[in-house]
Amino acid sequence: MKTKEKQIEESLIEKLISLKYTYRPDIKDKLTLEQNFRQKFEELHKVNLADSEFSRLKDEIVTSDVFTAANTLRSTNLFFRDDGTPFHYTLVNTKNWCKNDFEVIHQLRINTDNSYQRYDVILLINGIPVVQIELKALEVSPRKAMEQIVEYKSAHGNGFENTLLCFMQIFIVSNRSNTYYFVNNNRKHFAFNADERFLPVYQWANEENYKITHLDDFSNLFLAKCTLAEMISRYMVIIANEKKLLMMRPYQIYAVKAIIDCIKQNRGNGYIWHTTGSGKTLTSFKASTLLKDNPNIDKCLFVVDRKDLDRQTREEFNKFQEGCVEENTNTETLVQRLLSDDFTNKVIVTTIQKLSIALSENSRSNKFNNKTEKISYKERLEPLRDKRIVFIFDECHRSQFGENHQTIKEFFPNSQLFGFTGTPIFAENAIYTKREGQEASLLTTKDIFEKELHAYTITNAIDDRNVLKFCIDYFKLEDTKNPKRKVQIGSDQAKEAIVKVILNKHNQATNLKRFNAILATASINDAIEYYQLFKNLQKDIVESDLLLNVVAVFSPPAYGNRDIQQLQEDLPHEVEDNKHDPEGKKAALIEIISDYNNKYSTNHKIEEFDFYYQDVQKRIKSQEYPIQDVPRKDKIDIVIVVDMLLTGFDSKFLNTLYVDKNLKYHGLIQAFSRTNRVLNDTKPNGNILEFRQQQAAVDDAIKLFSGQHKNQAKEIWLVEPAAEVIKKYDKAISGLERFMNSQGLTFTASDVNNLKGDTACSEFINQFKEIQRLKTQLDQYTNLTTEQEQIIQDLFPTEQLSEFKASYLETAQKLRNKQLKKDAVISEEVRNTDFEFVLFSSAIVDYDYIMKLVSNLMNDNTSKHKMLREELMGYLETTSNLMGEREDMKEYINTLKTGEALSIDAIKQGYMLFKEQKFSRKLKEISKDYGLNAKELETFVAQILDRMIFDAEQLSELLAPLDLGWRERSQKELALMEKLVPLLKHQTQGREISGLEVYE
Repeated sequence: MKTKEKQIEESLIEKLISLKYTYRPDIKDKLTLEQNFRQKFEELHKVNLADSEFSRLKDEIVTSDVFTAANTLRSTNLFFRDDGTPFHYTLVNTKNWCKNDFEVIHQLRINTDNSYQRYDVILLINGIPVVQIELKALEVSPRKAMEQIVEYKSAHGNGFENTLLCFMQIFIVSNRSNTYYFVNNNRKHFAFNADERFLPVYQWANEENYKITHLDDFSNLFLAKCTLAEMISRYMVIIANEKKLLMMRPYQIYAVKAIIDCIKQNRGNGYIWHTTGSGKTLTSFKASTLLKDNPNIDKCLFVVDRKDLDRQTREEFNKFQEGCVEENTNTETLVQRLLSDDFTNKVIVTTIQKLSIALSENSRSNKFNNKTEKISYKERLEPLRDKRIVFIFDECHRSQFGENHQTIKEFFPNSQLFGFTGTPIFAENAIYTKREGQEASLLTTKDIFEKELHAYTITNAIDDRNVLKFCIDYFKLEDTKNPKRKVQIGSDQAKEAIVKVILNKHNQATNLKRFNAILATASINDAIEYYQLFKNLQKDIVESDLLLNVVAVFSPPAYGNRDIQQLQEDLPHEVEDNKHDPEGKKAALIEIISDYNNKYSTNHKIEEFDFYYQDVQKRIKSQEYPIQDVPRKDKIDIVIVVDMLLTGFDSKFLNTLYVDKNLKYHGLIQAFSRTNRVLNDTKPNGNILEFRQQQAAVDDAIKLFSGQHKNQAKEIWLVEPAAEVIKKYDKAISGLERFMNSQGLTFTASDVNNLKGDTACSEFINQFKEIQRLKTQLDQYTNLTTEQEQIIQDLFPTEQLSEFKASYLETAQKLRNKQLKKDAVISEEVRNTDFEFVLFSSAIVDYDYIMKLVSNLMNDNTSKHKMLREELMGYLETTSNLMGEREDMKEYINTLKTGEALSIDAIKQGYMLFKEQKFSRKLKEISKDYGLNAKELETFVAQILDRMIFDAEQLSELLAPLDLGWRERSQKELALMEKLVPLLKHQTQGREISGLEVYE
């Protein structure tokens, strides 16, 4: 171990001893770890276990399933003694978390049959390992450090699967100055997928969101015994239906504590200002579940304001804890559950509308009950009047809430009300547009909820990279025929110009359709007109790749339909709009839904509008799935809206908002925030293309919702101007050129192959990766001038850039193979290299696209043939999502005869046959080399691919006819699998084959 790492480790242990951890240098291996656990267990439960009983206890609790282990750690469990006596036990005291035993060990070695691993520092609670701390001497990328732990944990026979290490809850990585932490999970949630979306990595922060990164400070605050046990007991969430562990972020924990303290001290009402996209549902869920265990609280109601959010929130709550919230199909069900003493009905998710119907004297149901001399809902709820009830309101700024606030307070005088909002109502933004030309006012958030309990603003979230910055392009529309004439906002001429801009800019804004977009319009009539314009302007486009899938969604005239009325509760603009020519709007929506049915083979109708609305939302979110799973024709590129989807709708694959409506303050921030969910480096920011020159309104909104950071707000919220990014791009290219020259090489892609040594190759990877990241960012600026576009082209011409991309992918693949190779001797720099292949992937260039290009090539006998071939080979060389198929495709193309006309289907079938024959030839070569029966080897491999499971017994049967001794058989097995593993992985395109990892 490096001296510096040893010094950091010794310093940390001293710190933990000062925090009253018991230092146990004697615990160094699996045996001493288990002996210590046995001693702690027997002391905790005042019991003496026989050796056979302890052995059975170990077998029962040790599991390879992280989710099961996490539940066992927190539950009261049942064990039967040797004489049959039942014995209930717990591993950790999660109620009184300070009353546990805390120890620190280091350099633990776990000896198993298949591994010999060592861990820097581990923290034990009651003898159970719950925290692993890995210390680094070098500056470390948290993402790369996490990847190393993931690979380490995934090694076959690791101690995490078959020893007490299975109870590990938290991993911490630190180089002393920077400290990060993340939670343990099963492999499905603890791996790096093709799009390089990573598990959440956290940094601790105080209540003002000041980062605590130094290991000493972090230890004082996070690793203090009671704090750590509280984190594990209260603020980790076990998601039942995904079998996944989550850790709440610091600001979420502070918000929950603030609510709990306010209730404990009975200090009235309060609100939590947590920006859109910061995980308010998880925060409110944890607050609700902690209140469920509070005997002083009779009921906890989580109140949303729309039917779709009722469903969405209920699903989210039940995702966190299966069956914790049931559906209230109507007000009667809500009333029954309010009156129920059943513990499962203590936490209720409902809509403000159902609550209002139950409590209002003037509600239709209560009036009807009075007329028929039945007991009204309100009278039936009378026994609850003096009960202590907590109401938690989601997005508490909605317009109708103020009207119901007084009713709730009057009926439940002992209640406490808490609101969550991403955009509070202040005096400045208390006016909102009810319809173009009509305004109404709201109560401020402070008027209703009295005091702010905790704030985590969008400025904090952007600064933390929990949400993205915005890139705002203010488009000034010009009359192409008469540039001096001003185009009137909202005019037919303006709409047509906007549609043409969108058709021209959409690929650029959405990273070649990797993402999708919303077009926000000023009225239902405008939405209808826009829909028709897209339809008309695209009618002559034949190429499906060039066609944008455009849909529209706005609420129909209600005509007394309760579902529609409830949906429109927070759509005042659309309600007002529908009062004017309702039949015309209904007819237009019927046509839009009919087009949708034809396009997507669905069967929606306006009478069941909610199903259509849900389908649109699902289809927008389906953008995340690769084209081979969800074809492009089944996706949505642009959805036209008036008010819908501009609040409360989240999709990481939506990155662009086109704006042709007046927005301000909270409405503006809510709408913009649909675009800024974090994904990876292919989505550097949320894009806003604004067509009404509302820069002043944007500046006002940023200033109002920046909390304490008003002076730096624009700098934090908005991306750098394109000119600044171009300077960085220029600097990065110059840096790469200097590096190549320092290696005695020219600045050409071909000379990348002449780099000597892995360290030099790794440096090239790091430098060119930065160039590609900046280029990806520049490619999504929609406001580049012609001059700027030319500068970017001159700095790194397209052809030269493509050549360097190909060299990058080839070099990266070589280094990646070395990283993955067992026992490979490679430098620390290479081991820490992060390739970020996602930066080089394409949403357009996929299998189908390549097959179409091959077809075009084979059907072309003109002078364009060479150009088409170069274009095709260029795509194969420079696109990372085709890396697995590249060589096969090249070989197949070279087998085709020029001028032989073939359809796309024929080319696809030919390619599949080519791959099957190539695979079969390789298997025959292997069977010959190893003296195996070719048919039996083919059957063995086919069964692996069919079941995606490697069966060691079948391998033994395959090798049995060779009649080898155990040593020779073992050598033969390893040599054979060394040949088979790459073939199997190639066939599965990276999908995991269970049981194969032992040979990888």
